[in-house]
Amino acid sequence: MPFDVLTMGRVGVDVYPLQTGVGLAEVSTFGKYLGGSPTNVAVAAARYGRRASVITKTGADPFGDFVRTALAGYGVDASFVGTSDVAPTPVTFCEIFPPDDFPLYFYRLPKAPDLDIRPDDLDLDAVAAARIFWMTGTGLSEEPSRSATLAALQHRAKQGTTVFDLDWRPMFWKDTAQARVYYREALAHTTVAVGNLDECEIATGEREPHAAATALLAAGVELAVVKQGPKGVLAMDRDGSVAELPPVPVDVVNGLGAGDAFGGALCHGLLSGWDVARTVSFANAAGALVAGRLACSDAMPTAAEVEDKLREVNGDV
Repeated sequence: MPFDVLTMGRVGVDVYPLQTGVGLAEVSTFGKYLGGSPTNVAVAAARYGRRASVITKTGADPFGDFVRTALAGYGVDASFVGTSDVAPTPVTFCEIFPPDDFPLYFYRLPKAPDLDIRPDDLDLDAVAAARIFWMTGTGLSEEPSRSATLAALQHRAKQGTTVFDLDWRPMFWKDTAQARVYYREALAHTTVAVGNLDECEIATGEREPHAAATALLAAGVELAVVKQGPKGVLAMDRDGSVAELPPVPVDVVNGLGAGDAFGGALCHGLLSGWDVARTVSFANAAGALVAGRLACSDAMPTAAEVEDKLREVNGDV
């Protein structure tokens, strides 16, 4: 059977401090979690009962074994998780200074295994058949991942729903102008674009939310989702539907997983055939729930938890 959600790109191990409000130099205890944005999106989708898988690579090391075991535990298919000898499985540390400061430290040098995905590693039949294919900007940052990602997009040819998570990480790119070129190429092959204001500016040159959404639609997508942090989220589709939602109130513990939770919930709404407003409202609430929890992958909510949060926000409880 085709996958409901097939993601492609970054994977690793998130090492989060169990103390908040202090720098890494002072932290004494840590928790180990599955990490990597597209990987966490697949985990989030699986939480809603969706058949999910991820195309990625780990190193040939115990952390690579952890990734596969963790994916299985979350109900995510690991058939397309390969092994590369370019480097060990990446580790990412963060510092937690609620409510809005969460510095990330990526250990992905000299090259992360997930950037060693090659075009001939791909099961293009699975890519074409998936109901949703999800790729990221990081996957475009370096070869051979760039060629593999573009090959997947070209083969898919906008079948089903193809989501471009703009996922701008400046430390992964040598040149912003180069990034914009490849972002524009990828946008021509996708149907949905999701990004925050910084990411939209890289992709389109526009930072004002409505202008950014309009530019994304002009670049070829059918639905543009612009995340604005404390100002909420804007979604605009080619049929003229516009949804502008305020943020969902939450006591922030760790904001790093909110975007991944939003992505998995967005996939669930798209697969459910909901309208733009309901889909984005559900995704907004899912992101808020995870922002109120420590981990990313472990924190992904169930559909019942998200619906409870929506009732709370709407005053129905």
